[in-house]
Amino acid sequence: MASDEVRIHLSPAGLSYRAAAGETLLAAANRAGVAVPAACRNGVCELCEARLIAGEAVNTRNQHTIPIAGRLMMCRTLALSDLELEIDAIMAAGENHPRKFQAKVVDVRSISHDVYRVELQLPRRRELSFHAGQYLSVNLPDTDPCYFSIASSPSDELIELHIQASPEWVSAQKVIDALTSGGEVTVELPHGRACLASVPDKPLLLVAAGTGFAQVKSLVDYLRETSYDKPVKLYWGVRRHEDMYLRSLAQKWQEDWPPFNFLPVVGDDEDNDWSGHHDQLVRTVLASGMDWSDVEVHASGSPTMVYTLMDALLEAGLPQRAFFSDVLEYAPRG
Repeated sequence: MASDEVRIHLSPAGLSYRAAAGETLLAAANRAGVAVPAACRNGVCELCEARLIAGEAVNTRNQHTIPIAGRLMMCRTLALSDLELEIDAIMAAGENHPRKFQAKVVDVRSISHDVYRVELQLPRRRELSFHAGQYLSVNLPDTDPCYFSIASSPSDELIELHIQASPEWVSAQKVIDALTSGGEVTVELPHGRACLASVPDKPLLLVAAGTGFAQVKSLVDYLRETSYDKPVKLYWGVRRHEDMYLRSLAQKWQEDWPPFNFLPVVGDDEDNDWSGHHDQLVRTVLASGMDWSDVEVHASGSPTMVYTLMDALLEAGLPQRAFFSDVLEYAPRG
């Protein structure tokens, strides 16, 4: 931590971030990717209200010192020392409570031979909080919920999904049929604990197979809005070149965002099944030469791919607490 920075700790979420001299608590939180509710940014709406538990802080409007246990607006408060704040509106990763919404279908379009890009508009969007990397369910009548990663940043107005569907995938095709024929659909969100509530303190390794890229897109879009500047590597594994449905977007990230490095992994072999391509993806990741003791890994794909990757990385020295995937939650071993 730089000598002119202080640390802000938020309870009960358990999140911490750094604030520079002369930087409001809200501006520093935004830079760190911490989702503080805010609208007016001048203390009028009172959405960013918190309570001071420990430390010294000053109100930028009247220069008064804020007393311990006193309320403050983060948009007009400067920290004079390390602070501890209480703010119930901020949730730790994965602690958001899922809610059902009637979402308006804004757009459904084919972006590859079997992948559709879907955009949904939720009512009262500012009231919904989710973290980058979480997912939702589409709930159709008389059928089980279908789960899809959210491909958009938490700050985006619309909710984006990437849905892989073909006639032989009955459930996904049923969702696409419903989205294209109806004006609204019931969704429940957010779900998932493999997400980011603030910027990581380590380099990031992102590993995606197929439409696992949707979760990656949410993470990258979110991080690009923050001050995160540590290395980010993306390995995206597909069976055929045409399955890499947004390759141009990943290449653009590499061109526009200095920390980012994109490494496509294409099997391009009709004789191999998916398990073979998963092995190829894992071998490529292991050959990256990364310091496994100092990296955070987020993996998105099938349980076979995720567990093959996790076992290999843990054996290579990655701490288990540094490996994140929704698979560990919805398809636990044993």
